[in-house]
Amino acid sequence: MTKRRALVRAVGPRLAEGLVTHVERVPVDVELARRQWTEYVEALGAAGWDIVEVPGIEECPDAVFVEDTMVVYRDLAVIARAGAEERRPEAKAAEEAVEQQGYRVERIEEPGTLDGGDVLKIGNTVYVGRGGRTNQDGIDQLRAYLEPLGATVVAIPVSKVLHLKSAVTALPDRTVIGYAPLVDDPAAFPTFRAVPEEAGAHVVLLDDDRLLMAASAPKSAELFRALGYRPVVVDISEFEKLEGCVTCLSVRLRPYQ
Repeated sequence: MTKRRALVRAVGPRLAEGLVTHVERVPVDVELARRQWTEYVEALGAAGWDIVEVPGIEECPDAVFVEDTMVVYRDLAVIARAGAEERRPEAKAAEEAVEQQGYRVERIEEPGTLDGGDVLKIGNTVYVGRGGRTNQDGIDQLRAYLEPLGATVVAIPVSKVLHLKSAVTALPDRTVIGYAPLVDDPAAFPTFRAVPEEAGAHVVLLDDDRLLMAASAPKSAELFRALGYRPVVVDISEFEKLEGCVTCLSVRLRPYQ
């Protein structure tokens, strides 16, 4: 694949019923969420990403968080088996969409569970959060698929947040960033930099120096500017109410050789 593509899935009518685990439920404005989703997709497009829309699935409130449906490494898409049973129907259309982009497909099978939001790829190292949504069997299956392709799969404990990438992501220079009170073990990563806000832990790498991030982390944006990066800020307040962040609203398909 030579182009950068992003799989996205539109907001469904039942978004406000989405699951919450580590936060208290508060009202979600679905119409505002739809506008925010459009602005998020437009930001990806403006940064040079081709947008591929996965068909919606109205009966699944959390389907907009499409990243959870798969893990993509080189030319392989490993289709997840959601830790929350009610989210498992989300995977089928996402699998079909990534196959249409030319990827090979494997699947996490019972009794394994795995959510894509628990997987942080940094070069050839694949960190996988073991916690409420992803179990050891799921990690073992993912390791069996990815290590023959050159990956090293490392399990990381997750107990304070929904997914691993609710706690940490990484900058282009491979520094792991996180809001320290929510990171189980910062020492698990070769390099770790604390950020001043929870939402500042979540970035999507648009290119070598642009970071897509949430408007709710202005102090973190200033930190990234001081490090030489260019934050691209979007308001995702309605998704944050459901423990969502900028990473989980898309599956980024990067060029591979």
